[in-house]
Amino acid sequence: MAVTVNPFDPKTVLLAKHAQHVVLVHFPIALFLTSVGFDFVARWKKSATLATVAHYNLMIAAIATVPVVITGLLAWRWQLEGHRFSGILLDHLVLGVTSTVLIWVVWWMHAQARRKNDASASRLIPAVELVAALAVAVTAHLGGFLSGVNVPG
Repeated sequence: MAVTVNPFDPKTVLLAKHAQHVVLVHFPIALFLTSVGFDFVARWKKSATLATVAHYNLMIAAIATVPVVITGLLAWRWQLEGHRFSGILLDHLVLGVTSTVLIWVVWWMHAQARRKNDASASRLIPAVELVAALAVAVTAHLGGFLSGVNVPG
């Protein structure tokens, strides 16, 4: 006899061993990639308004990485019972930490450029944003394999 689970039961949602990470991870990814898009358009159009939108999206993305890292470690501890990091899990961990650090670095660079109001201080930002976006994309791709989304069949 199959066990039925109510997807709207708060206990199921909040106490699942891995669900929080799988759900929360989408917020910093979407906010960061949106921020990068706004920043590129802001630079192209020379729009201070779009630059501000990019900055605040980036700030929220950076803050949102904190619970994602915490829930990722909890998922490893609970779902995988703390098994040794290896293979895709190790790659995902290293890239996840790298992505998080890069998102915070990009936010810091934006904050410094805004504080100094110096366009020359922000010339390196697009390159770092692209590297960070690539790291985020590869991390997400590996996470899909770990969650079973990217597994054939």
